[in-house]
Amino acid sequence: MAQSIFITSAEGHSGKSTVALGVLDALSHATPRVGVFRAIARSTVEPDYVLEMLLAHDGVDLPYDECIGVTYDDVRTDPDAALAMIVERYKAVEGQCDAVVVVGSDYTDVGSPAELAYNARIAANLGTPVLLVLGGRSTHDETQPELLGSSSPRTASEMGQIADLALAELTHGRAELFAVVANRADPDTAPEAIAAIEHSLAAVLSPGHAKVPVWAIPEDRYLVAPSMRGIMRSVDGELLAGDPDRLTREALGVVVAGMSMVNVLPRLLEGAVVIIPADRSEVLLATLLANASGTFPSISGIVLNGGFDLPEPIMRLIDGLGSNVPIITTDLGTYQTAARIMSTRGRLAADSQRRYDSALSLFETNVDTDELLRSFGVARPTVVTPLMFQFQLIERARAERKRIVLPEGGDDRVLRAAATVLKRGIADLVILGEPFEVRARAIELGIDIKHAEVLSPFDPVHVAKFAEEYARLRAHKGVTLGQAADTVTDASYFGTLMVHLGFADGMVSGAAHTTAQTIRPAFEIIKTKPGVSVVSSVFLMALADRVLVYGDCAVIPDPTSEQLADIAVSSATTATQFGIEPRIAMLSYSTGESGSGAEVEKVREATALVRKRAPQLLVEGPIQYDAAADIAVAAAKMPGSEVAGRATVFIFPDLNTGNNTYKAVQRSAGAVAIGPVLQGLNRPINDLSRGALVDDIVNTIAITAIQAQSEGPA
Repeated sequence: MAQSIFITSAEGHSGKSTVALGVLDALSHATPRVGVFRAIARSTVEPDYVLEMLLAHDGVDLPYDECIGVTYDDVRTDPDAALAMIVERYKAVEGQCDAVVVVGSDYTDVGSPAELAYNARIAANLGTPVLLVLGGRSTHDETQPELLGSSSPRTASEMGQIADLALAELTHGRAELFAVVANRADPDTAPEAIAAIEHSLAAVLSPGHAKVPVWAIPEDRYLVAPSMRGIMRSVDGELLAGDPDRLTREALGVVVAGMSMVNVLPRLLEGAVVIIPADRSEVLLATLLANASGTFPSISGIVLNGGFDLPEPIMRLIDGLGSNVPIITTDLGTYQTAARIMSTRGRLAADSQRRYDSALSLFETNVDTDELLRSFGVARPTVVTPLMFQFQLIERARAERKRIVLPEGGDDRVLRAAATVLKRGIADLVILGEPFEVRARAIELGIDIKHAEVLSPFDPVHVAKFAEEYARLRAHKGVTLGQAADTVTDASYFGTLMVHLGFADGMVSGAAHTTAQTIRPAFEIIKTKPGVSVVSSVFLMALADRVLVYGDCAVIPDPTSEQLADIAVSSATTATQFGIEPRIAMLSYSTGESGSGAEVEKVREATALVRKRAPQLLVEGPIQYDAAADIAVAAAKMPGSEVAGRATVFIFPDLNTGNNTYKAVQRSAGAVAIGPVLQGLNRPINDLSRGALVDDIVNTIAITAIQAQSEGPA
């Protein structure tokens, strides 16, 4: 039977989805098969966006239709029959999973007291303990009507009163309480709120009952603010112009532009949506120009109300401006438009990276996930899934934050990855590029990189220092100071010199540069470690239940025996850095003494060199892949070997074999290939594929940070 947890709230708009996402994320890092179940769907008209977001989480592999219990109509028609259907459908999901996150209803239909009581009945009948979410905020704050999503914080006394009512309902419904989260809490009074909730718990729990954890998560303005897409939906609008991707950006405030241009501009707010009558084209153009100027706040979008068509010359002028700001049109009047926008609430959805990262960061920072998992009773896993391994990378990088330089500040993928890395505390970052351009683009993308240092590779102070050092290093090649000054403004050289001189602990590049452009400066400046003759690479291959190391699959086309031995020793070191016990298989088309030929002899000689240079390492070779990976084959081909059938580090005889094998395993076995990870350099420099996804960049930054931890101070 799967472990499960039922997440419910005492009222609507408590931010329960943030807590559900955090719990799901924590469970997916601790157990292989995690499921999601929505007891009562929000709507039959459109998909349940909360369920869609949770199902989109890595590691959840269930179809949408199987993960819904019933609808509100079913509950109204026959509550008992609906409850029976919920139990039946939940059991079908439970049978496919090790752990299930069950999400209660959202208070979109029936009254709050009746709804919490029904959620308690569901939890009791599923035999699932309840994580109760209490909202730390009241309704919209009328003192700040221009701020979307604003609300008044509840006092500790009010939190205690809500807890009393909710706990009484859960107790009456015979639901078992697992934990309580005060969400969107006022950070200044969070300790008092927790104390008040704990006092309420003491009044209802029996003396021998285990301690119920209570956590408080503060409000994040970006999580409660509506997105431009949500606003477009609320006003029944259409996108007239601008970048559709920017519809995910949050609107933090609202400005009704009912005045003349000169009076509207001073009233613009950072992140606001501006409501402009469609027949006031001069105000529209002035707002777009103000946004592009950099001297006024950056707005999230514009809503043109009234249903008037813009004249063709105005549309041509807007096209010529090249603005990315979303311009939405609606037939509604000014009052109706403003009222609908003010009532639009933020949605936590998978398509908003900023919200997603913010929600996970808030949960990880304020909820003791180790205590949560212990209380939940999740057993220590005997397998390591790709998702678990990636989480381990992030946790290790967080443990000792390092400073990583990203030379490609003009690439949107790099900026998005940087936002995730910063929000989740994986590393400190330096992004190379012109500061105004980089930060302006981040604002356009709706991401937050304010905690990154953005540095121009033409910064005169750094260029002078770096040119002097580069000229010194390359003097034997006849490089003059003037030539060096030109060279170091190249972002790859600039970033490499930052690492060399201790301004950064490592570098990640390659999303927009070739491997040669990334590695050449490292060869010239960083150089290889003592005793290592070559720079090589490995891929960390995360299979369904374990992680293997493949090398070299990206750098050296046809290594000699000496180079092959270097690759093996370096790969063993890399494996150890990432918590993988190295058992090295030196691969060939022959196992043991069964074959001969130049390629076999090369591997045999390389194996002997590894044993001589690093006698502490377990190494076997030459050996075929099946004998290295499969215990049954190993028993027949190489009985008694400590490596055969149990290898964790696979060294390929040449690049052709290694590159094709890692890609074949990646595609046919569904493995996650993390890398290439460069090894053998004095300081960590890592290369990205030019097709790298945002997650690939995040993983590589975490890997580089872990390598830097092993290297010690720069």
